[in-house]
Amino acid sequence: MHKGLSFLLLITLAASHVTHAAPNGARLYELNCSACHGLNGEGGVGVPLALPAFLNSVDDHFLFTTIREGRAGRVMPAHPSLSDAQVKAIISHLREWVPDEQRKTIESYTKVKGDPVRGKVLYGGYCSRCHGENGGGGHGTGVTFSRPRELAIMPPALNNPGFLKAASDQMIKRTLMEGRKGTPMRSYLTLGLNEQNIDDIVSYVRSFEQTPIHWRFAEIEEPVLMLESDYSLEETVENVKRAAIGKNFRIIRVQNLEEGLFPEQQQNKKQVMIYFCNFNFINKALSLDPRIGLFMPCRISVVEENGKVHMMAINPRYLSRVYNNAELDQSCTEMFNVYTDIMEEASL
Repeated sequence: MHKGLSFLLLITLAASHVTHAAPNGARLYELNCSACHGLNGEGGVGVPLALPAFLNSVDDHFLFTTIREGRAGRVMPAHPSLSDAQVKAIISHLREWVPDEQRKTIESYTKVKGDPVRGKVLYGGYCSRCHGENGGGGHGTGVTFSRPRELAIMPPALNNPGFLKAASDQMIKRTLMEGRKGTPMRSYLTLGLNEQNIDDIVSYVRSFEQTPIHWRFAEIEEPVLMLESDYSLEETVENVKRAAIGKNFRIIRVQNLEEGLFPEQQQNKKQVMIYFCNFNFINKALSLDPRIGLFMPCRISVVEENGKVHMMAINPRYLSRVYNNAELDQSCTEMFNVYTDIMEEASL
């Protein structure tokens, strides 16, 4: 065989091997999941995944659908960009956290037959305290100021279309029968319920499919709010400060945008940032989702370029899109209105 042809064949085979190599589940988990669920599945913002009680109660369909679909409005994002092979590789990695001798067989998809009317009464007495009166789940993100860090788990929203699509009747029943060791979820058998009672609760939870909670991101196209000012940069800065104080915010500081990034003589003096704060509002928002602290305190930038002055701020209503947390909608809309009012008043 010609040397050049042989070399080309070797390169082609090597490329084919790389192309068809099995996805690295551990690496994919680290990139896509570990920030919320912990590098070793210990949990954090997301629920702990390395618990045998969890992994033994869910099948691959549940895990696959959850990764693919996410939980709209519940922090867990969808991952549509991952291929089926990549999702399966992540699932295989999760399964490795349970030793072979501790693994249990997942039940079939046999439908549970119960009375949803009785189940609703039982749900109200045994489930609503954690999962919400109408199945809306726990509040916040799972990392709050009041919950011990070792219990970094949020009761899931049972009326969420993502959960209902992923969970089988048998998975829900098994969770109620056995509980989840390592979480606040106890076995309902130890609470005095019998199997028929549990079937009734499962039937009630399944009835949420008739009226699941659907949540959409705020219909905002741009992540940044911007408004032109007819005043000079200095006048606009003072106008923003007065308008913020008028909205019951305290001015924290005013600084050049490039302060601390470049020596003072090299800083662009035509870019100024005004920081302001309302502590009651911040505490409320942080209690819903501590991650919003990345955008606190509130700030508006005033920039002069080509003889024109603009006021700019991060669009608060865009944060729900970033964080996938429906509970932030009200707070983000409130802050959106504050930013808009301040900038409009400053430009009058």
